[in-house]
Amino acid sequence: MLMDKKKAARFSNMLYLAKPYLLCVGLQIGMAGTFIITKACLDRGMSRFVLTVYRNAVAASLLAPFAIIFERNERPKMTMSIFMQILALGFLEPVIDQGFTCLGMQYTSATFASAIMNAVPSVTFLIAVILRLESVKLKEVRSQAKVIGTLVTFGGALLMTLYKGPKINLINNPNSFQKDERQSLEDDKHWFTGTLFLCLGCLAWSSFYILQSITVKRYPAELSLSSLICLAGALQSAVVALIADHNPRSWAIAFDYTLYGPLYAGIMSSGIAYYVQGLVMKSRGPVFMTSFNPLLMINVAAFGSFLLGEHIYVGSIIGATIIVLGLYSVVWGKAKDYPLLEQPSATATKDTEAPDLPISSSTHK
Repeated sequence: MLMDKKKAARFSNMLYLAKPYLLCVGLQIGMAGTFIITKACLDRGMSRFVLTVYRNAVAASLLAPFAIIFERNERPKMTMSIFMQILALGFLEPVIDQGFTCLGMQYTSATFASAIMNAVPSVTFLIAVILRLESVKLKEVRSQAKVIGTLVTFGGALLMTLYKGPKINLINNPNSFQKDERQSLEDDKHWFTGTLFLCLGCLAWSSFYILQSITVKRYPAELSLSSLICLAGALQSAVVALIADHNPRSWAIAFDYTLYGPLYAGIMSSGIAYYVQGLVMKSRGPVFMTSFNPLLMINVAAFGSFLLGEHIYVGSIIGATIIVLGLYSVVWGKAKDYPLLEQPSATATKDTEAPDLPISSSTHK
Protein backbone atom coordinates (compact mmCIF):
# COMPACT_ATOMS: atom_id res chain seq x y z
CA MET A 1 0.00 0.00 0.00
CA LEU A 2 2.86 2.35 0.85
CA MET A 3 4.55 1.62 -2.50
CA ASP A 4 1.29 2.34 -4.32
CA LYS A 5 1.07 5.71 -2.62
CA LYS A 6 4.67 6.47 -3.57
CA LYS A 7 4.02 5.53 -7.20
CA ALA A 8 0.88 7.65 -7.26
CA ALA A 9 2.76 10.59 -5.75
CA ARG A 10 5.63 10.14 -8.24
CA PHE A 11 3.19 10.01 -11.17
CA SER A 12 1.35 13.06 -9.86
CA ASN A 13 4.63 14.93 -9.57
CA MET A 14 5.68 13.95 -13.11
CA LEU A 15 2.32 15.12 -14.42
CA TYR A 16 2.72 18.42 -12.60
CA LEU A 17 6.19 18.94 -14.07
CA ALA A 18 4.97 18.01 -17.56
CA LYS A 19 1.88 20.24 -17.45
CA PRO A 20 3.55 23.44 -18.79
CA TYR A 21 5.14 21.47 -21.64
CA LEU A 22 1.89 19.73 -22.62
CA LEU A 23 -0.02 23.00 -22.57
CA CYS A 24 2.59 24.74 -24.73
CA VAL A 25 2.79 21.91 -27.29
CA GLY A 26 -1.00 21.71 -27.61
CA LEU A 27 -1.23 25.48 -27.97
CA GLN A 28 1.27 25.57 -30.85
CA ILE A 29 -0.66 22.89 -32.74
CA GLY A 30 -3.90 24.82 -32.36
CA MET A 31 -2.34 28.16 -33.30
CA ALA A 32 -0.97 26.71 -36.53
CA GLY A 33 -4.54 26.54 -37.78
CA THR A 34 -4.95 30.24 -37.04
CA PHE A 35 -2.09 31.17 -39.38
CA ILE A 36 -3.54 29.03 -42.16
CA ILE A 37 -7.13 30.21 -41.89
CA THR A 38 -6.07 33.84 -41.44
CA LYS A 39 -3.93 33.71 -44.58
CA ALA A 40 -6.81 32.15 -46.52
CA CYS A 41 -9.21 34.87 -45.30
CA LEU A 42 -6.80 37.66 -46.29
CA ASP A 43 -6.12 36.17 -49.72
CA ARG A 44 -9.86 35.89 -50.35
CA GLY A 45 -10.33 39.60 -49.67
CA MET A 46 -11.41 39.87 -46.03
CA SER A 47 -10.38 43.12 -44.35
CA ARG A 48 -7.60 42.53 -41.82
CA PHE A 49 -9.09 45.27 -39.60
CA VAL A 50 -12.50 43.61 -39.48
CA LEU A 51 -10.94 40.18 -38.97
CA THR A 52 -9.12 41.48 -35.89
CA VAL A 53 -12.30 43.02 -34.44
CA TYR A 54 -14.41 39.88 -34.93
CA ARG A 55 -11.64 37.60 -33.68
CA ASN A 56 -11.30 39.41 -30.35
CA ALA A 57 -15.04 39.92 -29.96
CA VAL A 58 -15.52 36.15 -30.32
CA ALA A 59 -12.78 35.50 -27.78
CA ALA A 60 -14.23 37.97 -25.25
CA SER A 61 -17.72 36.48 -25.64
CA LEU A 62 -16.33 32.97 -25.17
CA LEU A 63 -14.25 33.69 -22.07
CA ALA A 64 -16.53 36.12 -20.21
CA PRO A 65 -19.16 33.57 -19.04
CA PHE A 66 -16.47 31.22 -17.69
CA ALA A 67 -14.73 34.12 -15.96
CA ILE A 68 -18.00 35.25 -14.33
CA ILE A 69 -18.85 31.74 -13.11
CA PHE A 70 -15.49 30.34 -12.02
CA GLU A 71 -13.69 33.45 -10.81
CA ARG A 72 -16.46 35.40 -9.13
CA ASN A 73 -14.75 34.99 -5.74
CA GLU A 74 -11.16 35.19 -7.00
CA ARG A 75 -11.00 38.44 -8.95
CA PRO A 76 -8.91 41.05 -7.17
CA LYS A 77 -9.98 44.66 -7.01
CA MET A 78 -9.60 46.55 -10.27
CA THR A 79 -7.29 49.52 -9.92
CA MET A 80 -6.47 52.29 -12.36
CA SER A 81 -2.96 50.94 -12.95
CA ILE A 82 -4.26 47.44 -13.75
CA PHE A 83 -6.94 48.93 -15.98
CA MET A 84 -4.30 50.88 -17.92
CA GLN A 85 -2.18 47.75 -18.26
CA ILE A 86 -5.16 45.85 -19.69
CA LEU A 87 -5.74 48.64 -22.22
CA ALA A 88 -2.05 48.49 -23.15
CA LEU A 89 -2.24 44.70 -23.54
CA GLY A 90 -5.29 45.05 -25.76
CA PHE A 91 -3.43 47.56 -27.90
CA LEU A 92 -0.15 45.64 -28.12
CA GLU A 93 -1.46 42.23 -29.19
CA PRO A 94 -4.89 42.54 -30.81
CA VAL A 95 -4.26 45.91 -32.48
CA ILE A 96 -0.53 46.19 -33.25
CA ASP A 97 0.64 42.58 -33.38
CA GLN A 98 -2.37 41.09 -35.17
CA GLY A 99 -2.64 44.11 -37.46
CA PHE A 100 1.00 44.13 -38.59
CA THR A 101 1.19 40.34 -38.71
CA CYS A 102 -1.83 40.15 -41.00
CA LEU A 103 -0.41 42.91 -43.19
CA GLY A 104 2.97 41.21 -43.38
CA MET A 105 1.35 37.85 -44.07
CA GLN A 106 -0.52 39.33 -47.02
CA TYR A 107 2.81 40.19 -48.66
CA THR A 108 4.63 36.98 -47.71
CA SER A 109 3.13 33.66 -46.57
CA ALA A 110 1.77 31.95 -43.47
CA THR A 111 4.87 29.77 -43.24
CA PHE A 112 7.22 32.73 -43.49
CA ALA A 113 5.24 34.66 -40.88
CA SER A 114 5.38 31.77 -38.42
CA ALA A 115 9.15 31.43 -39.04
CA ILE A 116 9.76 35.11 -38.26
CA MET A 117 7.80 34.71 -35.04
CA ASN A 118 10.51 32.34 -33.80
CA ALA A 119 12.46 35.49 -32.97
CA VAL A 120 9.90 36.35 -30.26
CA PRO A 121 11.76 34.58 -27.39
CA SER A 122 15.01 36.42 -28.11
CA VAL A 123 13.23 39.76 -28.48
CA THR A 124 11.39 39.02 -25.24
CA PHE A 125 14.70 38.32 -23.51
CA LEU A 126 16.23 41.53 -24.88
CA ILE A 127 13.30 43.65 -23.69
CA ALA A 128 13.43 41.95 -20.30
CA VAL A 129 17.13 42.82 -20.01
CA ILE A 130 16.51 46.44 -21.00
CA LEU A 131 13.74 46.73 -18.40
CA ARG A 132 15.95 44.97 -15.83
CA LEU A 133 13.46 42.16 -15.46
CA GLU A 134 16.08 39.63 -16.55
CA SER A 135 19.51 39.46 -14.96
CA VAL A 136 22.59 38.87 -17.12
CA LYS A 137 25.94 37.83 -15.66
CA LEU A 138 28.36 37.47 -18.54
CA LYS A 139 30.74 35.36 -16.45
CA GLU A 140 28.11 32.63 -16.20
CA VAL A 141 27.68 30.11 -19.02
CA ARG A 142 23.89 30.33 -18.94
CA SER A 143 23.97 34.11 -19.46
CA GLN A 144 26.48 33.71 -22.28
CA ALA A 145 24.17 31.18 -23.93
CA LYS A 146 21.22 33.59 -23.72
CA VAL A 147 23.19 36.51 -25.13
CA ILE A 148 24.74 34.47 -27.97
CA GLY A 149 21.38 32.88 -28.75
CA THR A 150 19.76 36.30 -28.98
CA LEU A 151 22.42 37.55 -31.41
CA VAL A 152 22.15 34.38 -33.53
CA THR A 153 18.37 34.74 -33.66
CA PHE A 154 18.61 38.30 -34.89
CA GLY A 155 21.11 37.16 -37.51
CA GLY A 156 18.67 34.55 -38.78
CA ALA A 157 15.82 37.06 -38.92
CA LEU A 158 18.06 39.50 -40.81
CA LEU A 159 18.99 36.79 -43.31
CA MET A 160 15.33 35.97 -43.92
CA THR A 161 14.66 39.67 -44.48
CA LEU A 162 17.47 40.28 -46.98
CA TYR A 163 17.73 36.93 -48.78
CA LYS A 164 14.86 35.05 -50.36
CA GLY A 165 16.55 32.47 -52.59
CA PRO A 166 15.08 29.80 -54.88
CA LYS A 167 11.52 28.61 -54.43
CA ILE A 168 10.65 25.16 -53.05
CA ASN A 169 7.23 23.49 -53.25
CA LEU A 170 6.91 20.78 -50.62
CA ILE A 171 3.60 19.35 -51.76
CA ASN A 172 2.10 19.75 -55.23
CA ASN A 173 -1.60 19.79 -54.49
CA PRO A 174 -3.71 20.97 -57.47
CA ASN A 175 -6.83 21.21 -55.29
CA SER A 176 -5.27 23.63 -52.83
CA PHE A 177 -6.25 27.27 -52.81
CA GLN A 178 -3.61 29.24 -54.71
CA LYS A 179 -3.31 32.84 -55.83
CA ASP A 180 -3.04 33.68 -59.50
CA GLU A 181 0.41 34.29 -60.98
CA ARG A 182 -0.02 38.07 -61.19
CA GLN A 183 -0.91 38.32 -57.52
CA SER A 184 2.02 36.06 -56.62
CA LEU A 185 4.46 38.29 -58.50
CA GLU A 186 2.96 41.38 -56.87
CA ASP A 187 3.47 39.86 -53.42
CA ASP A 188 7.08 39.02 -54.29
CA LYS A 189 7.73 42.71 -54.93
CA HIS A 190 6.55 43.55 -51.42
CA TRP A 191 8.38 40.69 -49.68
CA PHE A 192 10.85 42.98 -47.92
CA THR A 193 8.08 45.34 -46.78
CA GLY A 194 6.03 42.42 -45.55
CA THR A 195 9.00 41.15 -43.56
CA LEU A 196 9.39 44.51 -41.83
CA PHE A 197 5.71 44.48 -40.88
CA LEU A 198 6.14 40.98 -39.44
CA CYS A 199 9.14 42.19 -37.41
CA LEU A 200 7.01 44.99 -35.97
CA GLY A 201 4.38 42.44 -35.05
CA CYS A 202 7.09 40.31 -33.46
CA LEU A 203 8.22 43.28 -31.34
CA ALA A 204 4.65 43.98 -30.23
CA TRP A 205 4.09 40.31 -29.37
CA SER A 206 7.25 40.20 -27.24
CA SER A 207 6.19 43.38 -25.44
CA PHE A 208 2.79 41.81 -24.84
CA TYR A 209 4.40 38.77 -23.20
CA ILE A 210 6.46 40.97 -20.89
CA LEU A 211 3.51 43.09 -19.81
CA GLN A 212 1.19 40.08 -19.48
CA SER A 213 3.67 38.31 -17.19
CA ILE A 214 3.64 41.39 -14.95
CA THR A 215 -0.11 41.96 -15.04
CA VAL A 216 -1.08 38.34 -14.32
CA LYS A 217 0.84 38.55 -11.03
CA ARG A 218 -1.09 41.66 -10.01
CA TYR A 219 -4.42 40.35 -11.32
CA PRO A 220 -4.20 36.56 -10.81
CA ALA A 221 -7.54 35.69 -12.39
CA GLU A 222 -6.51 34.30 -15.76
CA LEU A 223 -9.95 33.92 -17.33
CA SER A 224 -11.08 37.38 -16.30
CA LEU A 225 -7.82 38.95 -17.43
CA SER A 226 -7.96 37.18 -20.80
CA SER A 227 -11.56 38.22 -21.43
CA LEU A 228 -10.79 41.83 -20.50
CA ILE A 229 -7.77 41.89 -22.84
CA CYS A 230 -9.88 40.54 -25.68
CA LEU A 231 -12.66 43.04 -24.96
CA ALA A 232 -10.17 45.93 -24.87
CA GLY A 233 -8.60 44.65 -28.09
CA ALA A 234 -11.96 44.35 -29.83
CA LEU A 235 -13.01 47.89 -28.89
CA GLN A 236 -9.70 49.45 -29.86
CA SER A 237 -9.57 47.43 -33.09
CA ALA A 238 -13.09 48.57 -33.93
CA VAL A 239 -11.99 52.21 -33.67
CA VAL A 240 -9.04 51.53 -35.95
CA ALA A 241 -11.24 49.62 -38.41
CA LEU A 242 -13.83 52.41 -38.60
CA ILE A 243 -11.07 54.91 -39.34
CA ALA A 244 -9.06 52.81 -41.80
CA ASP A 245 -11.82 50.91 -43.63
CA HIS A 246 -14.79 52.96 -44.81
CA ASN A 247 -16.50 50.17 -46.77
CA PRO A 248 -19.62 48.96 -44.88
CA ARG A 249 -19.58 45.72 -46.89
CA SER A 250 -16.32 44.74 -45.17
CA TRP A 251 -18.33 43.99 -42.03
CA ALA A 252 -20.68 41.53 -43.75
CA ILE A 253 -20.63 37.93 -42.46
CA ALA A 254 -21.81 34.82 -44.31
CA PHE A 255 -21.43 31.07 -43.80
CA ASP A 256 -17.97 31.08 -45.32
CA TYR A 257 -14.45 32.23 -44.43
CA THR A 258 -15.84 35.53 -43.01
CA LEU A 259 -17.43 33.47 -40.24
CA TYR A 260 -15.13 30.47 -39.85
CA GLY A 261 -11.92 32.52 -39.83
CA PRO A 262 -12.77 34.91 -36.96
CA LEU A 263 -14.54 32.11 -35.09
CA TYR A 264 -11.56 29.74 -35.09
CA ALA A 265 -8.98 32.47 -34.51
CA GLY A 266 -11.04 33.98 -31.71
CA ILE A 267 -11.62 30.72 -29.88
CA MET A 268 -8.15 29.26 -30.39
CA SER A 269 -5.58 32.04 -30.56
CA SER A 270 -7.27 34.88 -28.71
CA GLY A 271 -9.36 32.95 -26.20
CA ILE A 272 -7.68 29.67 -25.31
CA ALA A 273 -4.19 31.02 -26.05
CA TYR A 274 -4.44 33.99 -23.66
CA TYR A 275 -5.72 31.72 -20.90
CA VAL A 276 -3.03 29.05 -21.40
CA GLN A 277 -0.32 31.71 -21.66
CA GLY A 278 -1.47 33.21 -18.38
CA LEU A 279 -1.39 29.80 -16.66
CA VAL A 280 2.07 28.93 -17.93
CA MET A 281 3.66 32.35 -17.44
CA LYS A 282 2.33 32.55 -13.91
CA SER A 283 4.87 29.89 -12.94
CA ARG A 284 7.36 29.77 -15.84
CA GLY A 285 7.40 33.26 -17.35
CA PRO A 286 7.34 34.65 -20.89
CA VAL A 287 10.66 33.28 -22.21
CA PHE A 288 9.62 29.68 -21.46
CA MET A 289 6.25 30.29 -23.06
CA THR A 290 7.77 31.57 -26.30
CA SER A 291 10.38 28.80 -26.55
CA PHE A 292 7.90 26.46 -28.24
CA ASN A 293 7.40 28.65 -31.31
CA PRO A 294 9.40 26.36 -33.67
CA LEU A 295 6.64 23.77 -33.36
CA LEU A 296 4.27 26.37 -34.77
CA MET A 297 6.55 26.95 -37.77
CA ILE A 298 6.77 23.23 -38.58
CA ASN A 299 3.00 22.75 -38.41
CA VAL A 300 2.27 25.86 -40.47
CA ALA A 301 4.79 24.82 -43.13
CA ALA A 302 3.12 21.44 -43.54
CA PHE A 303 -0.46 22.76 -43.50
CA GLY A 304 0.37 25.78 -45.66
CA SER A 305 2.00 23.70 -48.36
CA PHE A 306 -0.87 21.20 -48.46
CA LEU A 307 -3.89 23.48 -48.01
CA LEU A 308 -2.72 26.81 -49.46
CA GLY A 309 -0.19 25.62 -52.01
CA GLU A 310 2.45 27.84 -50.41
CA HIS A 311 6.07 27.72 -51.48
CA ILE A 312 9.04 27.75 -49.15
CA TYR A 313 12.20 29.63 -50.07
CA VAL A 314 15.77 28.57 -49.43
CA GLY A 315 16.49 31.81 -47.56
CA SER A 316 13.55 31.11 -45.27
CA ILE A 317 14.80 27.60 -44.49
CA ILE A 318 18.35 28.77 -43.74
CA GLY A 319 17.18 31.76 -41.71
CA ALA A 320 14.61 29.73 -39.78
CA THR A 321 17.25 27.09 -38.96
CA ILE A 322 19.58 29.78 -37.62
CA ILE A 323 16.74 31.30 -35.60
CA VAL A 324 15.88 27.92 -34.05
CA LEU A 325 19.52 27.33 -33.10
CA GLY A 326 19.64 30.72 -31.42
CA LEU A 327 16.28 30.10 -29.83
CA TYR A 328 17.36 26.92 -28.11
CA SER A 329 20.55 28.53 -26.94
CA VAL A 330 18.32 31.04 -25.14
CA VAL A 331 16.05 28.25 -23.87
CA TRP A 332 19.03 26.25 -22.58
CA GLY A 333 20.24 29.28 -20.69
CA LYS A 334 16.77 29.83 -19.25
CA ALA A 335 16.50 26.17 -18.23
CA LYS A 336 19.58 26.66 -16.05
CA ASP A 337 17.70 29.38 -14.17
CA TYR A 338 15.36 26.71 -12.78
CA PRO A 339 16.15 24.01 -10.24
CA LEU A 340 14.05 20.85 -10.47
CA LEU A 341 10.66 21.81 -9.14
CA GLU A 342 8.55 19.62 -6.94
CA GLN A 343 4.77 19.60 -6.99
CA PRO A 344 3.58 22.34 -4.62
CA SER A 345 1.79 21.37 -1.49
CA ALA A 346 -0.68 23.54 0.34
CA THR A 347 2.10 25.06 2.38
CA ALA A 348 4.83 25.23 -0.26
CA THR A 349 3.11 26.68 -3.30
CA LYS A 350 4.93 29.97 -3.03
CA ASP A 351 8.35 28.30 -3.11
CA THR A 352 7.68 26.13 -6.16
CA GLU A 353 6.20 28.78 -8.39
CA ALA A 354 9.46 30.49 -9.22
CA PRO A 355 8.93 33.37 -11.64
CA ASP A 356 10.77 33.41 -14.94
CA LEU A 357 11.67 37.05 -14.56
CA PRO A 358 13.04 38.47 -11.31
CA ILE A 359 10.54 41.32 -11.15
CA SER A 360 11.33 43.83 -8.46
CA SER A 361 8.73 45.20 -6.10
CA SER A 362 8.81 48.56 -7.85
CA THR A 363 7.40 46.91 -10.96
CA HIS A 364 4.18 46.16 -9.12
CA LYS A 365 3.48 49.72 -8.12
